[in-house]
Amino acid sequence: MQKPLIDQMGGEEAVRALVEAFYDLMETLPEGAHLRLLHERGQGMANARTEQFAFLCGFFGGRRYYAEHHGHMDLKEIHAHVPVRAEDAENWLLCMVRAIADCGHSGPEIDRLNATLRRVALRLVNAPGT
Repeated sequence: MQKPLIDQMGGEEAVRALVEAFYDLMETLPEGAHLRLLHERGQGMANARTEQFAFLCGFFGGRRYYAEHHGHMDLKEIHAHVPVRAEDAENWLLCMVRAIADCGHSGPEIDRLNATLRRVALRLVNAPGT
């Protein structure tokens, strides 16, 4: 039996490091500018870091903190109030894929993860734009 991805990545500490690297990139890269604006219109970046960690733990096969707190892990519902353009999805992916690599994660399981993240991010597109 294969270990959950969260264990393969190094546990919750590794997820926390990934989330921090991701948001650090989002806060500094020009590609993150509109994503930052969307987060600030909501509950802010600090809250986003907390919620992203909670979500990714469960998404990667660990404890489902997000579902325990919110009752679900439906990304379409979570983002329904956010106008997500295709460009936003691509920029989110750019930051996440880079953060994953910067944290030293690689291999076939990460290739599958990146493909899954791409499908999910593009499914969230709900607004016109580039």
